[in-house]
Amino acid sequence: MGEMVTFKSNGHTCDGYLAGSGPGVLVIQEWWGLVPHIKDVVDRFAAAGFTALAPDLYHGESSTEPDGSGKLMMALNLDTAGKDLSGAVDLLTERSGSPKVGVVGFCMGGGLALVVACQRPDAIAAAAPYYGAIPWESAQPNWSALTAKVVGEYAEKDGWASPEAARALQAQLRDLGKDATLHIHPGCDHAFFNDARPEVYDAAEAAVAFARTVELFRTSL
Repeated sequence: MGEMVTFKSNGHTCDGYLAGSGPGVLVIQEWWGLVPHIKDVVDRFAAAGFTALAPDLYHGESSTEPDGSGKLMMALNLDTAGKDLSGAVDLLTERSGSPKVGVVGFCMGGGLALVVACQRPDAIAAAAPYYGAIPWESAQPNWSALTAKVVGEYAEKDGWASPEAARALQAQLRDLGKDATLHIHPGCDHAFFNDARPEVYDAAEAAVAFARTVELFRTSL
C-alpha cells in the first residue's frame, strides 16, 4: 500500500498517491479522477518493482458519473495540469534516484501521457498510453520533441480513441522517426483495462497490456 504525498508544482503544490521503490513511473488518471482503481494501478506498478506516482489532477474532485467526469475533464486547467505532471516527474526522479521516468495513462490520462512525454523529453524515456486521445485542441503536443519509446494499448471497439485514430497517430510518429507502436486489442471496448468497470473489463487483454507495459519500463528505465 502507498501513501498520499504533497509535492511542488511550479510555485504551487499538488497531491498524489505514491508507492514502491525502483525506477519512476508516472500514472495518469482517467477522467473520473484519482479514484481507487488508479491507486490500485499504482500499487500494481509498485509490486512490479517501480516507484509509482499518480498525481491528483482534479485537486480533490472526482466523479462516478460520465456527465460529471466529462465536465471535470473539459474544465481541467491544462497549464496547471502540465505543471502538476512536471512536478510529479521531478518527484519521481528524486525518489527513484534515476533521471529516467516512464509514463502510463488511461483514457484522458493516455492523451496526457503523450503530452507530458513531449513536454519533458529530458526525463521521460518511455510512454504507454492506454486508449488515449487528446480532447483539447490547445493541448496538441509538439511531436518533434518526443524522444520516449511509445508502446500504446488501444481497443478495437473504441469509439473515442478509435483504432483508425491510433493507426494514424502511429503512422504520424513513425514518419517523424519516432519509436512508436500502438497495439489494437481485438474485441475490446474503451477502458478494457479498468477492472472496476465489469461491463467493459477484459481480464485476458488487460493482462497482455500490463505485461507489455512492465516490459517497456523495465527495458527503457
